[in-house]
This record gives sequence, structure tokens and C-alpha cells, in this order.
Amino acid sequence: MVALDAELQRFLDHLRVERRLAARTIAMYGEALARLQASAAAAGVGLRAAEPHHLRGWAGQLRARGLAPRSIAIALAAWRGLYRWWGRDGLVGANPVAGLRPPRAARPLPKALSVEQAVALAAHEPSAGDAGDARLAARDHAIVELLYGCGLRVGELVGLDRTASATAAGWIDAADATAHVLGKGSKRRSVPVGGAALSALQGWLAVRAQLARAEEPALFVSRRGTRLTAGQLRQRLKAQALQAGLPTHVHPHMLRHSYASHLLQSSGDLRAVQELLGHASISTTQVYTKLDFQHLAKIYDAAHPRAKKHS
Repeated sequence: MVALDAELQRFLDHLRVERRLAARTIAMYGEALARLQASAAAAGVGLRAAEPHHLRGWAGQLRARGLAPRSIAIALAAWRGLYRWWGRDGLVGANPVAGLRPPRAARPLPKALSVEQAVALAAHEPSAGDAGDARLAARDHAIVELLYGCGLRVGELVGLDRTASATAAGWIDAADATAHVLGKGSKRRSVPVGGAALSALQGWLAVRAQLARAEEPALFVSRRGTRLTAGQLRQRLKAQALQAGLPTHVHPHMLRHSYASHLLQSSGDLRAVQELLGHASISTTQVYTKLDFQHLAKIYDAAHPRAKKHS
């Protein structure tokens, strides 16, 4: 990525230090600002002097280069934030990105397992032969139970520590049956932990010390005794799903989707599901109502005497 001008770098530092945006978000915003800087330089226009028609043209260039609607939306969010930041300091009179909207993109429904598939995966306990090590099998079983039983993001799960502390990003209070995690935007939330997950966790903790290095705070560790990475977790989960006989590729976020859609199917309480998932906006959670409707439609098609089409 091209080096950013000092002013753009200051804005990026503001987002990282004061707004505490995630590292991946910072990286995407940095790319977007680099594109903005390059477009302004090519047009011979100072960024603070740019008009709405300049920004429309530069946004059009992104589309012409084949950027996906979501990538364009991220770029516009970064540009809009920059001008808003300048506006607060009186450095620009108006925000030239204010009226720009990204192209619409079809929002695919999240893929979720059926209740039967999710339960089969959670109930599957890999043998030492499956996993190559009974200790890793216990760890993997606890991971699946927590992903599906608590709806945790993969980053939240691998960030868990063995015990609570001032430096811990997250931990599980077994006595209180609660997981405390650090989610997106550095927002903390607590979610209940079910009996099956607690039982699987106890099985892992009974052997964890045999793998973990001394003073390693992570709850889940790799074969080397250090904190398990998100990539390692994805590979183990994929293998475990195959062992359990699931007919589809399973990734950690699929278990989070399954957790949400199955809760909504049973409770119908969208606000509660929003709180449990840690979504800032209810609109993010509403995608699961579409999954719920699909579930109901299948039941209708299978059960109602007037649902079947006659040839």
C-alpha cells in the first residue's frame, strides 16, 4: 500500500487509538484512503478542496475497477469519516461524501446447519484415533460446544483466558455458567453457557495442563502449548465436521449462525438474540428472521395438505 499523507495517517491513528476500531477495519480503511489519495493526486485536486462531483467520479472509478459493492461501501465509509473528522476541526465546510451511496448488493443469507446437524456435531466426541491425541479431542469437543452453545465469534473464543484478570480479553465463569467476551468495537458482553458446554469444558480443563506451556494464559492452546489461532481452529473444526458425517463444509461462523437461527426459531425474541450475539444494530440480527421463515416454509410444505403442488 502507498504511504499515506501525514493528515490521512493522523486520521487512521485516530480511528485506531481513540475509536479503537479492529485491526482488519483499520487495514481496509487504510487501503480506501490510499485510493482516495491516489485519485486526488491524479486529478490534481487537493483533498480538502474536493467537491461532491470529484468524490462521485472517484467512487465511479472504484466500480469500474471491479470492486465489489461491499468494498465500495467500506471505501465510502472511510472517506466520509475523514471529511467528518476534518469538519469537526473546521478544516472543510461541508462533507462531499455525505450524499454518496454505494451500489446495492444482494445480501446472501448466512449459512446455518439444521438443528439435527448442529446437535450431531456438538454431540460427536472425537476419539484419540480421530484427533491423534485424546487431549486435543477433548479440546476440540469443548470448542464446538462453546461455538454452538454460546454463539461466540472465532476471535472471541480464541481470545478467552483460563482465568479472569485485568488483562484478559475474555474468560468463562464456570460457577456462574457465564462466558465474558470482548466483541467487535471492544464491547464486552456476557452470555450464558449451557450444561453440555460446561461439561465439555471440564473435560478439556482436566487435561489442559498437559499441553499448555507454563504461564500460558490462553484457555485453548495448540499442540505446541501456546494460544490456539483462528486458522488452527478452523482447520480442526472442518476435520471434526467430516468425522461427524456432516455433508457440508463447516466453519466457526456457521455455528454462530446456527446458534442464532435456532434460538430465534424456538423463542421468536429478536431483541434477546441481538443481545446474545452482541450486535450493535437490530438490522444485523434481522437477517435471521429470513432463515426462520425458510424453516417455517419447509414445515408448511411438508405438512400442510394444500401446500403440495399437483401436476
